[in-house]
Amino acid sequence: MKIIATPPESREESLKHLGLSNLGRVSWDLPTAALYEESIRRYEAAVSHLGPLVIRTGQYTGRLPKDKFFVREPSSESKICWGKINQPMAADKFETLKARLCAYLQGKDIFIENCYAGADEHYRVPIRIISERATAALFARTMFIRELDLDKLGHHVPEFTVLHAPDFHADPATDGTHSEAFVLLHFGKKLILIGGTAYAGEIKKSIFTVMNYLLPQQGVMAMHCSANYGTNENDVAIFFGLSGTGKTTLSADPDRTLIGDDEHGWSDTGTFNFEGGCYAKVIKLSRQGEPEIYETTRRFGTILENVTMDMRTRHVNLDDASLTENTRAAYPITHIPNMTRTGKGGHPKHILMLTCDAFGVLPPLARLTPAQAMYHFLAGYTAKVAGTEAGIKEPQATFSPCFGAPFMALPPTVYAKFLGDKIAQHKVDVWLVNTGWSGGAYGQGERIKLAYTRAMVKAVLSGALKDVPTQADPIFGMAVPLSCPGVPGEMLNPRNTWKDKAAYDSKARELAAMFEKNFAENASDASPEIKAAGPKALVLGAARN
Repeated sequence: MKIIATPPESREESLKHLGLSNLGRVSWDLPTAALYEESIRRYEAAVSHLGPLVIRTGQYTGRLPKDKFFVREPSSESKICWGKINQPMAADKFETLKARLCAYLQGKDIFIENCYAGADEHYRVPIRIISERATAALFARTMFIRELDLDKLGHHVPEFTVLHAPDFHADPATDGTHSEAFVLLHFGKKLILIGGTAYAGEIKKSIFTVMNYLLPQQGVMAMHCSANYGTNENDVAIFFGLSGTGKTTLSADPDRTLIGDDEHGWSDTGTFNFEGGCYAKVIKLSRQGEPEIYETTRRFGTILENVTMDMRTRHVNLDDASLTENTRAAYPITHIPNMTRTGKGGHPKHILMLTCDAFGVLPPLARLTPAQAMYHFLAGYTAKVAGTEAGIKEPQATFSPCFGAPFMALPPTVYAKFLGDKIAQHKVDVWLVNTGWSGGAYGQGERIKLAYTRAMVKAVLSGALKDVPTQADPIFGMAVPLSCPGVPGEMLNPRNTWKDKAAYDSKARELAAMFEKNFAENASDASPEIKAAGPKALVLGAARN
């Protein structure tokens, strides 16, 4: 039985307008169950125990930031912050590659999903994902916001379109790419081309990049963060952080309502999710540590990416990193019991900036002044550790402005100004939370227990730390609480957890110097007040004497 929705004439014309012709079977807006069937029929995936769909992405198991380009064109050229991250591509190269991609798709079956990005109807962007793979269409249907009204769905007009062809490879010599894989964004044509990689996160993050470009020009802050709220919609907390710092984990709190796990806007009326799904890292995920997320890996409608599975029993092994450390689960946000279907909340009362400090010198919790908040937002610090990427043998500091530089097309100061203005306007409390190491650097100390981090977050959001005395860290300057419910007191001062205090001082000076060097190179246009809010590498020795 063929379950293929019949598209109206205007839809067929829209494909021809893109340059797509002589296609095979075109499947429009198939439901999840039908996309399961197509994925299995086409040998793109397998069904695991209890219903999740398991897929492998092949050679690439993560994003490829060096293979992402923006097309130089009149409408966006003067707005984009060009550089090593936002790389340019000539318009003629884009057109040549697009023509070859469209020729490649001739005769092939394609799957199309019409969705939205943005839960707030005032800033919602209609999007269309066109792929040669049923699994990619299912990912789009899972991650973005669905149109449930069939009449509206039939008349959906996308503002941005993604052409996705993972089995089509670029020729760097001809196409001007760096490899066979590519992610190309053309803001003038409102078109995104993705090829050479089957990692589904490229679809999600390309649309995130679009939102980060569009919304600030409409007076809305775009944020790489998770968000939830407490007893009411005005008790919002947002969690900034790079991959691996705990955004998804800490926002999935059974005592709070989840707004979203990764991408949000902050308008004059409040906070709103960009997506309709979550995309969680699941390596070593446990029922005890993260019960809500764990249960999603055992449900129909979840896509497990690069998770290993016993093909006889169909049981998955979430502890197995043989394919990649970056195993993922994409699932509808409705799989989380305590979530809001509106995808919206009020203005944040609390901001938590998450970092995974593998050097073991940042405090696990500290209150930030507005200037310090701006400094750490522009720094966007975390650390990569051995084993996460090829060639990394020791911890490496990573600075990503706005906690998401690969997705921010505009200058970092544009997003930072929004943050500073909103912190001041809404009197938001800002905290730094270190989810990394304590008692020593990676390989010597231990990762801070999730139970302790949860206790610190709970204390912040409940107001339990409002009147707790603090002590300024002598080098990083931030205010460290002297006590916190549910957390051993000696943990709060990171120097106390090191046996070798001199080794701590040396490592702290090393990290502070990295902060200073990064800020001098990448945020030289920040105000003197913000620059002064950073760590001081040269004062540590004097402070200890």
